[in-house]
Amino acid sequence: MNVTMLLYPRLTQLDLTGPFEVMARFSELKLHLVWKTLDPVRDANGLAIVPTHTFSTCPPADIVFVPGGPGQIALMDDPETLDFLRDQARTARYVTSVCTGSLVLAAAGLLKGRRATCHWTSLDQLALFGVTPVAERVVIDGDVITGAGVTSGIDFALSLSAQLFGQERARMTQLGMEYDPQPPFTGGSPRTASETDLTQAMEAIRPFIEKRRKASQAAAEKLQ
Repeated sequence: MNVTMLLYPRLTQLDLTGPFEVMARFSELKLHLVWKTLDPVRDANGLAIVPTHTFSTCPPADIVFVPGGPGQIALMDDPETLDFLRDQARTARYVTSVCTGSLVLAAAGLLKGRRATCHWTSLDQLALFGVTPVAERVVIDGDVITGAGVTSGIDFALSLSAQLFGQERARMTQLGMEYDPQPPFTGGSPRTASETDLTQAMEAIRPFIEKRRKASQAAAEKLQ
């Protein structure tokens, strides 16, 4: 099965590399890191990742995957990328994302009428595209599977693996990775964070979230 994993400048690498680590453990999956050129792509913090295919050489997808990150804003107004995702989705058994990658799928018109999730700071923006936002770590709606923010990529990929290969193999993969989260602090989600921490977090990124919201609104208007 071919897995098209979109690369793009200023993505959040863990959105990509967490799912990659899980899926690479299944020999049935052929993972393709895809961007417009084969030049190294730098994530939001400067880490360079090398594509394996360009849009023109990528084989038809069985699974389409889009990670999130600050660069997602530019993708929502990038016809070449959105057309590529639409084309890949035509053959795909599953259309998937982690974090704000779901906003890119939504901008491509691939999530309308579906349930989906993304990072909690932008979850409400999905509604602009006719998508039902769901505040869960992983949301499965038929052939659409989405993960919430950053670290949920591992949960997403294990859930997808269970859909593809059964719970036993997914469980064994989880064990092999020693994926047994015990974070040093509570408050890693809006459900468990204090009001003070939530307020501080939102104030720190409010200008960026407003920029993302404007991009979502503009992309949603183009779909109408």
